[in-house]
Amino acid sequence: MTRLAKTACPDRSSHHLGRRTFLTALGTVATTFATGVPAHATGHARDAATAAEYVDVQLLNITDLHGYLQAAPGGNSVISGNGGRSYTVGGVAYMAAHLARLRDGRANSFFFTAGDAFAGWEFDAAAFADEPTIEALNRMGLDFATAGNHELDKSPAMLRRHMEQGVPFPVEGRDASFTDSSGARFRGADFRYHSANLVWGSDGRTVLPAYNVETVRTAAGQELRIGFIHLTALGTELMPGSYQPGLATLDEVATADRYAALLKAQGVGAIVLSVHDGAVAGADFNSGADPSGPALDLALRVSPDIDAIVTGHWHTRFNMMVPDPAGVPRPFVEAGCHGQLINEISLRLDPATGRVVRELTVSVNHPNTRDVAPDPALKEVVDYWAGQASARNTARIGRQTGSFSRTRNTAGESTMGDLVADWALWAGRRPADPENDANVHPNVPAQLALVAAAPRVGQAVIAGDLPRDAASGGAVTFGRAWRAVGFGDPIVSATVTGQQIHDALEQQWTTAASGELLFAPLAVSGNVRYTFDARGPVGDRVSPADVFVDGVPLDPARSYRLAAPAYTFLAMDGYGALSGFLAPYRHQRDFESFVAYVRERQTLAPAPLNRVRAANAGRLGADVGTVLEPGPYLLADGSPMPRPEAALVAADRPPATAGGFRPPC
Repeated sequence: MTRLAKTACPDRSSHHLGRRTFLTALGTVATTFATGVPAHATGHARDAATAAEYVDVQLLNITDLHGYLQAAPGGNSVISGNGGRSYTVGGVAYMAAHLARLRDGRANSFFFTAGDAFAGWEFDAAAFADEPTIEALNRMGLDFATAGNHELDKSPAMLRRHMEQGVPFPVEGRDASFTDSSGARFRGADFRYHSANLVWGSDGRTVLPAYNVETVRTAAGQELRIGFIHLTALGTELMPGSYQPGLATLDEVATADRYAALLKAQGVGAIVLSVHDGAVAGADFNSGADPSGPALDLALRVSPDIDAIVTGHWHTRFNMMVPDPAGVPRPFVEAGCHGQLINEISLRLDPATGRVVRELTVSVNHPNTRDVAPDPALKEVVDYWAGQASARNTARIGRQTGSFSRTRNTAGESTMGDLVADWALWAGRRPADPENDANVHPNVPAQLALVAAAPRVGQAVIAGDLPRDAASGGAVTFGRAWRAVGFGDPIVSATVTGQQIHDALEQQWTTAASGELLFAPLAVSGNVRYTFDARGPVGDRVSPADVFVDGVPLDPARSYRLAAPAYTFLAMDGYGALSGFLAPYRHQRDFESFVAYVRERQTLAPAPLNRVRAANAGRLGADVGTVLEPGPYLLADGSPMPRPEAALVAADRPPATAGGFRPPC
């Protein structure tokens, strides 16, 4: 873990500061940032608000909104900072009101996000292809955006052609291109997405523009340029939600340094780095204590030509100055998640050179409090989509003849597990989708499916039961299907050997430290039958001869096309035998795919529980094993953690810091 030295950063005052005398008391800045506690690059910055001979530039940024337009969810709605004071926060209508106040009187103001604005987790946005989030950001005047990992939760084509350009994917008015609050069809974003290190794996071309350059004017009318470099979290293409076989991410420091040098060679005097990667730095949103994490390592190493570093991805909150490699302080900030904060960085540019007078930099995190009058236009957007979501939630898309339950029989099989495994096989056999443009292998249909019904680690893709509603005649509504399955990861079809399938079935059983036999059952698709020996030792309970795919015994030496969630192939739920898969093909995201499955099937009927059999279960010494039922993952206030967050927090992956912190997205 990297830690900052506890000595003060050197005050490397430039010759420009000789033009006037700066106060060292809080002075004007105390009233400018009434709701926040500023971080100052040096004592000179305390009077920077009155430094009229410099060009004032305001940078406003948010991160990880995740489509939470109404409010921050659960325990995320209360944050602490500014000496322990607590604030109730969240909601874009309130954010718009705060933005108007912060922008007032600031001629050179830029508003951007450090990533994960959409790939929404709130139903009101996610159920409409995250278009409500784009409408809200358009209304708030977002200038540009960094691509986070969740912006890739569908595909590069979805990001560029739909979210930016408004091209329907695939069916207008059903899957995308809905009517917005103004009565118009979705037209795309008024801003562009960027990433310097997200590239096509085949040739290294950037998927998105690497940077953008904005201009401001001096009092004499001279143009000064500010460059913004954008980075996407390293390994985005291997995260379960954003799993994209055709993409790669480049080293963050090397990429940032490369583009900083390029911008400097082009005569750009001020450079800002917006990186969708993060750190932890204490609980106070307007300070930084004992920081650690990849974004801190980057901040300490990346080119001194970069004047400010804005981070995201980790859902943390801090506001501090860190020394660049030359020892000069620069802002290092993260503005939480779900609309909790607006970060503001105030830069002063030398009109003669266009460079940032770093000694005068001020940064502050403003809580997006709900004690102000909400912006009427944004409130209209939020209310409209809430109404649309309510109607879509109850829209009938199919029917069921019986209830589906996670209750398991002795062999670990359940009607809900069977349903989800059958859906996974259907999903893994679907034809190629033009939206999925980051696949590099052919779409070879799956031959069987495995789904972790109750994994011993990680999160089950099964979100709940699907009981039959007798009053409606067994109607399956959009909302019930959406919530029954998934946490935002795609189904993947990939080539594995029969031996890998066998080994994954054996990995259902492990021995706890106490000696207790644990059972983490896998659901299998309807064309699979297998028997396990309830008296067998761990690692030797399933014979390949007792596993049948389409009536044929499993051949350990043969290759099979297997369908499973990306989460399972990436071994995040503990079945590592499948991690050596080949020729992966990404299909649709889980909850959207399951809705499509119900629409196509129209009628869901529970299947008999005859796919898995426990041999010798009634004999002396038999032990099927205990299925662990972990409780729901909770936020600090005891409210449920959103399923996509819980899936990553619970996943079988190493922590990101020595203290054990795992970023929740």
